[in-house]
Amino acid sequence: MVLMSSSMSLLILLRVRFVLHIPHKTIEQSERKRERRRRLSAVFKEPSREDKRALRIALRMGGLHLIGLGLGNEKDITVNALEAIRDKCAHVYLENYTSVLAASPSKLEEFYGKKVTICDRAFVESNGVDGMLTQAEKEDVAFLVVGDCFAATTHSDLVLRAHEKKVKVKTYYNASIMNACAGSGLQLYNFGKTVSLCFFTPTWKPDSFYDSIKMNKVNGGLHTLVLLDIRVKEPTVEALCTGKKIYEPARFMSVSTAARQMLYVENEVRKEGVYDEDSIVVATARVGQEDERFISCTLKEMCRVNAGGPLHSLILVGTEVHELEENMLKHYRAKPEDFYPEGEEPESQYLEDGVL
Repeated sequence: MVLMSSSMSLLILLRVRFVLHIPHKTIEQSERKRERRRRLSAVFKEPSREDKRALRIALRMGGLHLIGLGLGNEKDITVNALEAIRDKCAHVYLENYTSVLAASPSKLEEFYGKKVTICDRAFVESNGVDGMLTQAEKEDVAFLVVGDCFAATTHSDLVLRAHEKKVKVKTYYNASIMNACAGSGLQLYNFGKTVSLCFFTPTWKPDSFYDSIKMNKVNGGLHTLVLLDIRVKEPTVEALCTGKKIYEPARFMSVSTAARQMLYVENEVRKEGVYDEDSIVVATARVGQEDERFISCTLKEMCRVNAGGPLHSLILVGTEVHELEENMLKHYRAKPEDFYPEGEEPESQYLEDGVL
Protein backbone atom coordinates (compact mmCIF):
# COMPACT_ATOMS: atom_id res chain seq x y z
CA MET A 1 0.00 0.00 0.00
CA VAL A 2 2.68 2.37 0.99
CA LEU A 3 4.70 1.46 -2.12
CA MET A 4 1.71 1.96 -4.40
CA SER A 5 0.99 5.27 -2.78
CA SER A 6 4.54 6.46 -3.34
CA SER A 7 4.46 5.42 -6.99
CA MET A 8 1.21 7.23 -7.62
CA SER A 9 2.53 10.34 -5.91
CA LEU A 10 5.61 10.31 -8.14
CA LEU A 11 3.45 9.88 -11.27
CA ILE A 12 1.21 12.74 -10.23
CA LEU A 13 4.23 14.92 -9.56
CA LEU A 14 5.71 14.16 -12.99
CA ARG A 15 2.40 14.94 -14.64
CA VAL A 16 2.15 18.22 -12.78
CA ARG A 17 5.69 19.18 -13.80
CA PHE A 18 4.98 18.18 -17.40
CA VAL A 19 1.80 20.21 -17.46
CA LEU A 20 3.46 23.18 -15.82
CA HIS A 21 6.45 23.13 -18.23
CA ILE A 22 4.47 23.15 -21.50
CA PRO A 23 3.26 26.74 -21.24
CA HIS A 24 6.76 27.85 -20.34
CA LYS A 25 8.28 26.22 -23.46
CA THR A 26 5.47 27.49 -25.69
CA ILE A 27 6.03 31.05 -24.55
CA GLU A 28 9.76 30.70 -25.02
CA GLN A 29 9.36 29.30 -28.55
CA SER A 30 6.98 32.07 -29.52
CA GLU A 31 9.42 34.69 -28.32
CA ARG A 32 12.20 33.08 -30.31
CA LYS A 33 10.04 33.05 -33.45
CA ARG A 34 9.17 36.70 -32.99
CA GLU A 35 12.83 37.56 -32.53
CA ARG A 36 13.75 35.70 -35.73
CA ARG A 37 11.04 37.58 -37.60
CA ARG A 38 12.35 40.89 -36.31
CA ARG A 39 15.88 40.04 -37.40
CA LEU A 40 14.76 38.85 -40.84
CA SER A 41 12.59 41.91 -41.41
CA ALA A 42 15.58 44.11 -40.57
CA VAL A 43 17.63 42.38 -43.28
CA PHE A 44 14.90 41.73 -45.87
CA LYS A 45 12.69 44.78 -45.98
CA GLU A 46 9.30 44.60 -47.63
CA PRO A 47 9.79 45.83 -51.25
CA SER A 48 8.06 49.03 -52.25
CA ARG A 49 5.30 49.15 -54.85
CA GLU A 50 7.77 50.50 -57.42
CA ASP A 51 10.22 47.69 -56.67
CA LYS A 52 7.50 45.07 -57.05
CA ARG A 53 6.47 46.59 -60.42
CA ALA A 54 10.06 46.64 -61.67
CA LEU A 55 10.46 43.01 -60.63
CA ARG A 56 7.30 42.00 -62.48
CA ILE A 57 8.59 43.75 -65.64
CA ALA A 58 12.01 42.10 -65.33
CA LEU A 59 10.45 38.67 -64.98
CA ARG A 60 7.94 39.22 -67.75
CA MET A 61 8.43 37.20 -70.94
CA GLY A 62 9.03 38.91 -74.27
CA GLY A 63 11.27 41.63 -75.61
CA LEU A 64 12.43 43.39 -78.76
CA HIS A 65 15.62 42.15 -80.44
CA LEU A 66 17.16 44.84 -82.70
CA ILE A 67 19.38 42.91 -85.10
CA GLY A 68 21.87 44.31 -87.61
CA LEU A 69 22.24 42.04 -90.64
CA GLY A 70 25.46 43.45 -92.08
CA LEU A 71 25.98 44.35 -95.75
CA GLY A 72 26.25 41.06 -97.62
CA ASN A 73 23.67 38.31 -97.49
CA GLU A 74 21.71 36.25 -94.97
CA LYS A 75 24.91 34.72 -93.57
CA ASP A 76 26.41 38.01 -92.40
CA ILE A 77 24.31 37.92 -89.24
CA THR A 78 26.20 37.33 -85.95
CA VAL A 79 25.96 33.96 -84.23
CA ASN A 80 24.30 35.47 -81.15
CA ALA A 81 21.65 37.15 -83.28
CA LEU A 82 21.02 33.98 -85.29
CA GLU A 83 20.53 31.97 -82.10
CA ALA A 84 18.12 34.60 -80.77
CA ILE A 85 15.99 34.37 -83.93
CA ARG A 86 15.98 30.59 -84.06
CA ASP A 87 15.59 29.83 -80.34
CA LYS A 88 13.69 32.78 -78.85
CA CYS A 89 11.77 34.91 -81.33
CA ALA A 90 8.16 34.12 -82.17
CA HIS A 91 7.94 36.93 -84.76
CA VAL A 92 10.57 38.27 -87.20
CA TYR A 93 10.29 41.61 -89.06
CA LEU A 94 12.60 42.98 -91.77
CA GLU A 95 12.93 46.75 -92.21
CA ASN A 96 12.95 47.18 -95.99
CA TYR A 97 12.51 50.88 -96.77
CA THR A 98 15.86 52.50 -95.88
CA SER A 99 18.21 49.92 -97.41
CA VAL A 100 18.23 46.54 -99.14
CA LEU A 101 20.13 43.30 -98.61
CA ALA A 102 21.64 41.07 -101.28
CA ALA A 103 19.31 38.25 -100.24
CA SER A 104 15.59 37.79 -100.79
CA PRO A 105 13.15 37.43 -97.87
CA SER A 106 12.70 33.78 -98.86
CA LYS A 107 16.47 33.23 -98.43
CA LEU A 108 16.27 34.78 -94.98
CA GLU A 109 13.34 32.56 -94.05
CA GLU A 110 15.14 29.45 -95.25
CA PHE A 111 18.33 30.28 -93.34
CA TYR A 112 16.70 31.54 -90.13
CA GLY A 113 13.94 28.95 -90.05
CA LYS A 114 11.28 31.58 -89.36
CA LYS A 115 8.68 33.49 -91.35
CA VAL A 116 9.86 37.05 -92.10
CA THR A 117 7.37 39.94 -92.30
CA ILE A 118 8.44 42.84 -94.52
CA CYS A 119 8.23 46.29 -92.94
CA ASP A 120 7.79 48.87 -95.69
CA ARG A 121 6.60 52.46 -95.36
CA ALA A 122 2.98 51.30 -95.45
CA PHE A 123 3.69 49.05 -92.44
CA VAL A 124 5.01 52.00 -90.47
CA GLU A 125 2.27 54.42 -91.54
CA SER A 126 -0.49 51.90 -90.70
CA ASN A 127 0.62 51.59 -87.06
CA GLY A 128 2.32 48.28 -87.76
CA VAL A 129 5.14 49.23 -85.39
CA ASP A 130 2.68 49.67 -82.52
CA GLY A 131 1.32 46.19 -83.17
CA MET A 132 4.84 44.79 -83.23
CA LEU A 133 5.65 46.40 -79.87
CA THR A 134 2.42 45.03 -78.41
CA GLN A 135 3.57 41.55 -79.42
CA ALA A 136 6.95 42.24 -77.83
CA GLU A 137 5.28 42.84 -74.47
CA LYS A 138 4.53 39.11 -74.22
CA GLU A 139 6.72 37.41 -76.83
CA ASP A 140 10.23 37.80 -78.20
CA VAL A 141 10.20 39.78 -81.45
CA ALA A 142 13.12 40.31 -83.87
CA PHE A 143 13.43 43.52 -85.91
CA LEU A 144 16.04 43.06 -88.66
CA VAL A 145 17.93 46.03 -90.09
CA VAL A 146 20.30 45.97 -93.07
CA GLY A 147 23.75 47.09 -91.92
CA ASP A 148 23.75 48.22 -88.30
CA CYS A 149 20.75 49.34 -86.27
CA PHE A 150 22.33 52.61 -85.12
CA ALA A 151 24.70 53.60 -87.94
CA ALA A 152 23.60 55.03 -91.28
CA THR A 153 19.98 54.51 -90.36
CA THR A 154 19.12 54.95 -86.71
CA HIS A 155 16.20 53.40 -84.91
CA SER A 156 16.38 55.39 -81.71
CA ASP A 157 12.69 56.27 -81.96
CA LEU A 158 11.79 52.58 -81.95
CA VAL A 159 13.86 52.04 -78.80
CA LEU A 160 12.20 54.98 -77.04
CA ARG A 161 8.73 53.71 -77.95
CA ALA A 162 9.66 50.26 -76.67
CA HIS A 163 10.82 51.70 -73.35
CA GLU A 164 7.55 53.62 -73.02
CA LYS A 165 5.76 50.30 -73.20
CA LYS A 166 8.24 48.75 -70.73
CA VAL A 167 9.50 46.38 -73.43
CA LYS A 168 13.04 45.10 -72.95
CA VAL A 169 15.38 45.84 -75.87
CA LYS A 170 18.45 43.80 -76.84
CA THR A 171 20.72 45.09 -79.63
CA TYR A 172 22.94 42.99 -81.90
CA TYR A 173 25.45 45.18 -83.78
CA ASN A 174 26.93 44.57 -87.22
CA ALA A 175 28.88 46.19 -90.06
CA SER A 176 27.47 49.16 -91.99
CA ILE A 177 28.66 51.46 -94.77
CA MET A 178 29.65 53.90 -92.02
CA ASN A 179 32.64 51.73 -91.14
CA ALA A 180 32.96 49.51 -94.22
CA CYS A 181 33.80 52.58 -96.32
CA ALA A 182 37.28 52.21 -94.80
CA GLY A 183 37.74 49.42 -97.34
CA SER A 184 38.52 52.25 -99.76
CA GLY A 185 41.80 52.75 -97.91
CA LEU A 186 40.71 56.08 -96.42
CA GLN A 187 41.15 56.11 -92.66
CA LEU A 188 37.97 56.44 -90.62
CA TYR A 189 39.31 59.05 -88.21
CA ASN A 190 39.94 61.35 -91.20
CA PHE A 191 36.22 61.46 -92.03
CA GLY A 192 33.99 64.36 -91.12
CA LYS A 193 30.20 64.62 -91.07
CA THR A 194 28.31 62.20 -93.33
CA VAL A 195 25.81 63.71 -95.78
CA SER A 196 22.87 62.40 -97.82
CA LEU A 197 22.17 63.25 -101.46
CA CYS A 198 18.55 63.17 -102.67
CA PHE A 199 17.29 62.65 -106.20
CA PHE A 200 16.78 65.97 -108.03
CA THR A 201 13.59 66.85 -109.85
CA PRO A 202 13.42 69.41 -112.69
CA THR A 203 12.28 72.06 -110.19
CA TRP A 204 13.66 70.83 -106.84
CA LYS A 205 17.40 70.53 -106.37
CA PRO A 206 18.25 70.46 -102.64
CA ASP A 207 21.74 71.67 -101.77
CA SER A 208 21.85 71.48 -97.96
CA PHE A 209 24.53 68.76 -98.17
CA TYR A 210 26.95 71.41 -99.47
CA ASP A 211 27.22 73.14 -96.07
CA SER A 212 28.38 69.95 -94.35
CA ILE A 213 31.00 69.30 -97.02
CA LYS A 214 32.22 72.86 -96.57
CA MET A 215 32.43 72.36 -92.81
CA ASN A 216 34.46 69.16 -93.26
CA LYS A 217 36.88 71.00 -95.53
CA VAL A 218 37.31 73.89 -93.07
CA ASN A 219 37.77 71.55 -90.09
CA GLY A 220 40.99 69.95 -91.24
CA GLY A 221 40.32 68.93 -94.84
CA LEU A 222 38.30 65.85 -93.79
CA HIS A 223 36.80 63.23 -96.10
CA THR A 224 33.02 63.22 -96.64
CA LEU A 225 30.94 60.08 -97.00
CA VAL A 226 27.97 60.81 -99.28
CA LEU A 227 25.02 58.43 -98.87
CA LEU A 228 22.96 58.18 -102.05
CA ASP A 229 19.18 58.18 -102.28
CA ILE A 230 17.16 54.98 -102.60
CA ARG A 231 13.43 54.77 -103.15
CA VAL A 232 11.76 51.43 -102.45
CA LYS A 233 7.98 50.94 -102.65
CA GLU A 234 7.25 54.66 -102.78
CA PRO A 235 3.62 55.61 -103.58
CA THR A 236 2.90 57.39 -106.86
CA VAL A 237 1.10 60.72 -107.04
CA GLU A 238 -2.05 58.87 -108.14
CA ALA A 239 -1.78 56.63 -105.09
CA LEU A 240 -1.48 59.62 -102.78
CA CYS A 241 -4.53 61.28 -104.37
CA THR A 242 -6.78 58.23 -104.58
CA GLY A 243 -5.60 56.05 -101.73
CA LYS A 244 -4.81 53.20 -104.11
CA LYS A 245 -1.78 51.00 -103.53
CA ILE A 246 0.28 52.00 -106.56
CA TYR A 247 4.05 52.22 -106.19
CA GLU A 248 6.93 53.64 -108.20
CA PRO A 249 9.60 51.31 -109.57
CA ALA A 250 12.50 50.92 -107.15
CA ARG A 251 15.21 53.55 -107.71
CA PHE A 252 18.81 53.53 -106.52
CA MET A 253 21.02 56.55 -107.16
CA SER A 254 24.24 55.76 -109.03
CA VAL A 255 27.61 57.39 -108.38
CA SER A 256 27.53 58.98 -111.85
CA THR A 257 24.24 60.74 -111.06
CA ALA A 258 25.59 61.79 -107.67
CA ALA A 259 28.68 63.34 -109.29
CA ARG A 260 26.57 65.30 -111.76
CA GLN A 261 24.29 66.60 -109.04
CA MET A 262 27.24 67.67 -106.88
CA LEU A 263 28.86 69.52 -109.78
CA TYR A 264 25.57 71.21 -110.62
CA VAL A 265 25.26 72.56 -107.06
CA GLU A 266 28.86 73.82 -107.07
CA ASN A 267 28.87 75.33 -110.56
CA GLU A 268 25.31 76.62 -110.85
CA VAL A 269 24.07 77.27 -107.31
CA ARG A 270 26.74 77.82 -104.62
CA LYS A 271 29.88 78.70 -106.60
CA GLU A 272 32.03 78.79 -103.42
CA GLY A 273 34.84 76.52 -104.60
CA VAL A 274 34.38 73.90 -101.88
CA TYR A 275 35.12 71.25 -104.54
CA ASP A 276 35.50 71.21 -108.32
CA GLU A 277 35.79 68.91 -111.33
CA ASP A 278 39.30 67.86 -110.31
CA SER A 279 38.40 66.89 -106.74
CA ILE A 280 39.20 63.23 -106.04
CA VAL A 281 36.29 60.97 -105.18
CA VAL A 282 35.85 57.25 -104.53
CA ALA A 283 32.89 55.19 -105.66
CA THR A 284 31.83 52.38 -103.33
CA ALA A 285 29.52 49.77 -104.81
CA ARG A 286 27.89 46.70 -103.23
CA VAL A 287 30.23 46.87 -100.24
CA GLY A 288 30.31 43.61 -98.30
CA GLN A 289 29.19 41.51 -101.26
CA GLU A 290 31.24 39.20 -103.46
CA ASP A 291 31.51 41.76 -106.27
CA GLU A 292 32.16 44.90 -104.19
CA ARG A 293 33.96 47.74 -105.97
CA PHE A 294 36.05 50.75 -104.98
CA ILE A 295 36.90 53.14 -107.86
CA SER A 296 38.85 56.39 -107.43
CA CYS A 297 38.94 59.22 -109.99
CA THR A 298 38.11 62.91 -110.34
CA LEU A 299 34.59 64.18 -109.81
CA LYS A 300 34.28 64.98 -113.52
CA GLU A 301 35.40 61.46 -114.46
CA MET A 302 32.93 59.98 -111.95
CA CYS A 303 30.09 61.33 -114.13
CA ARG A 304 31.00 58.59 -116.63
CA VAL A 305 31.81 55.73 -114.23
CA ASN A 306 29.79 52.53 -114.53
CA ALA A 307 30.01 51.00 -111.03
CA GLY A 308 27.44 48.29 -111.74
CA GLY A 309 24.36 47.45 -109.72
CA PRO A 310 23.29 49.05 -106.42
CA LEU A 311 23.90 49.97 -103.69
CA HIS A 312 26.32 52.87 -104.29
CA SER A 313 27.91 55.49 -102.05
CA LEU A 314 30.43 58.21 -102.83
CA ILE A 315 33.41 59.53 -100.86
CA LEU A 316 34.67 63.05 -101.47
CA VAL A 317 38.35 62.85 -100.52
CA GLY A 318 39.53 65.61 -98.20
CA THR A 319 42.40 67.99 -98.82
CA GLU A 320 44.60 66.38 -96.17
CA VAL A 321 45.54 62.89 -97.35
CA HIS A 322 47.94 60.50 -95.63
CA GLU A 323 50.64 58.82 -97.73
CA LEU A 324 49.09 55.41 -97.13
CA GLU A 325 45.72 56.76 -98.27
CA GLU A 326 47.33 58.12 -101.44
CA ASN A 327 48.74 54.68 -102.21
CA MET A 328 45.31 53.10 -101.76
CA LEU A 329 43.72 55.72 -104.04
CA LYS A 330 46.26 54.80 -106.71
CA HIS A 331 45.50 51.12 -106.14
CA TYR A 332 41.79 51.74 -106.84
CA ARG A 333 42.38 54.18 -109.72
CA ALA A 334 39.68 53.86 -112.38
CA LYS A 335 40.56 51.71 -115.40
CA PRO A 336 39.29 52.31 -118.95
CA GLU A 337 36.75 49.51 -118.61
CA ASP A 338 35.21 51.25 -115.57
CA PHE A 339 33.76 54.01 -117.77
CA TYR A 340 30.73 54.05 -120.03
CA PRO A 341 31.72 54.24 -123.70
CA GLU A 342 31.89 57.78 -125.06
CA GLY A 343 28.40 59.01 -125.87
CA GLU A 344 26.66 56.12 -124.08
CA GLU A 345 26.53 57.60 -120.60
CA PRO A 346 23.06 57.26 -119.06
CA GLU A 347 21.08 60.38 -118.31
CA SER A 348 20.90 61.61 -114.73
CA GLN A 349 18.25 59.85 -112.69
CA TYR A 350 15.88 62.78 -112.27
CA LEU A 351 12.55 62.27 -110.56
CA GLU A 352 9.45 63.76 -112.08
CA ASP A 353 7.93 66.77 -110.36
CA GLY A 354 5.24 65.80 -107.92
CA VAL A 355 6.96 62.59 -106.85
CA LEU A 356 7.51 62.86 -103.11
